[in-house]
Amino acid sequence: MTRRSLRARLAVAGLLSIALALLLAALSLVALFERHVERRIGAELTSQLNQLAAAVRIADGGLAVEPRPSDPRFEAPLSGLYWQIDDTAAGSGGLGAMRSRSLWDTELRLPTDQLPVGSVHAHALPGPGDRPLLVRERSIRLPATGDPDHNAEGRALRLAVGQDRAELINARNAFAVEMLPYLGVIALLLLAATWVQIRAGLAPMEDVRRGINDVRAGRAERLPEQYPDEVRPLVAELNALLAAREQAVAQARSWTADLAHGLKTPLSALAADAERLRREGNPTVAADLDQLAEHMRRRVDRELIRARVRSGARPRQARADVADALGRLLGTLKRTPEGGRIEWMLTTPNNAIAALAMDDLLELLGNLLENAAKWARSRVVIKASAGDAVLVTITDDGPGVPPDQLHRLGERGLRLDEHKAGSGLGLAIARDVADAYGGALEFAQAAGGGLAVSALLPAAASDAQKRRVNRSS
Repeated sequence: MTRRSLRARLAVAGLLSIALALLLAALSLVALFERHVERRIGAELTSQLNQLAAAVRIADGGLAVEPRPSDPRFEAPLSGLYWQIDDTAAGSGGLGAMRSRSLWDTELRLPTDQLPVGSVHAHALPGPGDRPLLVRERSIRLPATGDPDHNAEGRALRLAVGQDRAELINARNAFAVEMLPYLGVIALLLLAATWVQIRAGLAPMEDVRRGINDVRAGRAERLPEQYPDEVRPLVAELNALLAAREQAVAQARSWTADLAHGLKTPLSALAADAERLRREGNPTVAADLDQLAEHMRRRVDRELIRARVRSGARPRQARADVADALGRLLGTLKRTPEGGRIEWMLTTPNNAIAALAMDDLLELLGNLLENAAKWARSRVVIKASAGDAVLVTITDDGPGVPPDQLHRLGERGLRLDEHKAGSGLGLAIARDVADAYGGALEFAQAAGGGLAVSALLPAAASDAQKRRVNRSS
């Protein structure tokens, strides 16, 4: 895949979306877990605060906590769990403050807010060593019986229980670490789902590509209409383009046929003039005119063939028997002066079926055989073989072509020897026919010094293969 690939773009977009989604999910889950743990810690602190409120009392003019809170961390210095009791009347005959052993010599600096009796406030306060604490504070009022400074309302006390926030942070970090493998599994599942989604989403484009290939190969005339709604407008435009191209090709062929038909009358008149001159005693001029008319007629016929094969209008499922075509051509050539003096050696299997229209195969092989007959001294060897493709090799024993000129063979109008009659179109037309059907022509020096021409042509599908293709489609 390249940067211009639609598949690559969708994959990159999917990866970025998955990464962003997993990052947001991880942050959200960690924050949610932290809030959950903080609520649990707050609930535990509130429970311990209630236990402390039930245990505190005024005895012998001072504060007492009986029984003491049971959590052993309250007795371990700087353990992370603390409690503290303050008398709001401290400094004016108050009872002072009382703290857990875990606070050691530290006093919690509670805020000076108005705390209704019985209500619980939550605070985030610095603790020992300025470490952050989660604190729950409650105000209670105790009767001060036996206290000379008591009044009817009793003594107001502020109770606070706090826990080091480090435990919450450690729990949060441990949760994040334990969550990573599960996020990895989710990422793999999302990547697999993205891959399936991309393949399923781009599958219609692959179907369009195969449909266009079938049209180009002549196996179909139009793309089918069974596509998703998003792809159907593209298919409709392609079919419209194919229809317009077919119409343009048909018009061009009609114009070419009209031109050829229009030239027949002047050529017939030219032949009549040649005959009149021959009767008047000018056989030399008449022969020249006949040769010129024949040359023009052959050139028109060949241009018509070139126009047909270059138009791409090939018949669907074309099939032509190579052995039959070669037999028909040799039967005609042997009756010509050039072909009659040559020994033709033909070797061809019976199963050599090319995916060409018979007329086009005859034109291709006919031009190659005429070229071989023109240059051969006494023998032309023809061999054909069939497999994934059909290979026809025609070798003559003529003078051959210089190695530096082999690549030029097949150029339109090329004549390497001006002493030989011809228009220089035969090999060019043969190359056009081969190219139009996806084949190729190759030129090489023969072992005996002549020219070897190899025509590699597509093989026609067998009947069994055609049935399999029809069933799959």
